[in-house]
Amino acid sequence: MTAEATTGLDLHWQPGTTIEWVYEGAGQFSDFPNVRPMTVVRDDEDGLVAWLAPGTPLIKPVLVDGRETRHAGPQGMHTEDRVLKLDIWHGTGILKVSPTGKPWSVWHFWAADETFLGWYVNLESEHRRDIEARRTTSIDYVLDLWINPDRRIDWKDEDELEGAVVAGRFSQSEADRIIADAHTAVQEVQAWGSPFTDNWKDWRPDPHLRLPEAPTGYTVTHIAEELLG
Repeated sequence: MTAEATTGLDLHWQPGTTIEWVYEGAGQFSDFPNVRPMTVVRDDEDGLVAWLAPGTPLIKPVLVDGRETRHAGPQGMHTEDRVLKLDIWHGTGILKVSPTGKPWSVWHFWAADETFLGWYVNLESEHRRDIEARRTTSIDYVLDLWINPDRRIDWKDEDELEGAVVAGRFSQSEADRIIADAHTAVQEVQAWGSPFTDNWKDWRPDPHLRLPEAPTGYTVTHIAEELLG
């Protein structure tokens, strides 16, 4: 970090900055991160808000045959050999909010016709920033929550968290803490404060926003057909 950054002058990124939103690989797969280039929408003491645009090139771990890791099942997805793939984001765009000091981020999802679908609370470690490298890094905690527009809460991927414990990715005590974090997140959802009341669901990206370039510096084995031309 620069001297300016340590004095508090440069601790946040300016809107429009391209950053890498990174989830580290765990254990034997520490060299297999999930790297998503994103555009900063807002960044201040309350947290980071960034946009993952449709078609963005990204790096992700996949099974050696190129399939998504979830195809290996709730336990195998944490143990099966993998490689890195250069791919693109195939879904509609996601606006991610990482609140300062919280072990989760809140993702906003829209349908292709821009109808707001709901919020996804991704349980994860508090982000670590590298201002100069334009990178924010976290560890995904597997367990997630889906918040419907009517505020109904659905728990997701409990089986994958159980599989992570069996596979040795998390200890039972770590899993218990993750579940406790999820219950805390539920309480915050029920209180219905920020970021749910910040009207991000009505936000739309600049239609002329250019896609970020593909991440570099990673050993890629598979490349999506769309990127091969």
